[in-house]
Amino acid sequence: MPETSSPSPGLPSADPQHLSPVTLPGDRQLVLRVMPMPADANGNGDIFGGWIMAQVDLAGAVLPARIAKGRIATVAVNQFIFKQPVSVGDLLSFYAKVERIGTTSITVHVEVYAERNPANLQVVKVTEANLTYVAIDMQGQPRKLPKE
Repeated sequence: MPETSSPSPGLPSADPQHLSPVTLPGDRQLVLRVMPMPADANGNGDIFGGWIMAQVDLAGAVLPARIAKGRIATVAVNQFIFKQPVSVGDLLSFYAKVERIGTTSITVHVEVYAERNPANLQVVKVTEANLTYVAIDMQGQPRKLPKE
């Protein structure tokens, strides 16, 4: 059964009688919002999974880039789950949370919600992923994360 939620204040679920809203934990940050266009769709009209993965990688890098205070690189996609198809015109909101900070690496959890059908708004979780980024120096070698 699809997950339906209201990810932030002001975004109601489609029909409170038929949907049980799930709210995002307060420890997630909105890091990206984007609307896929027709050029991002496959022959069936759904958005390419690879396009969504690229957007998740961009969104996932926002918090590690702030923490690393310098160059970072994606070193692992630890988990990636497509829960619902994404359509042209869906407004996608990407929320991130730092899961782990190591000596040189940072693991982030990203959740993606689609706002659909503005006339009868529905908000659905479409994707979630865990990614690991590593801080790198100018030669592309791992470097220690700065102390806060």
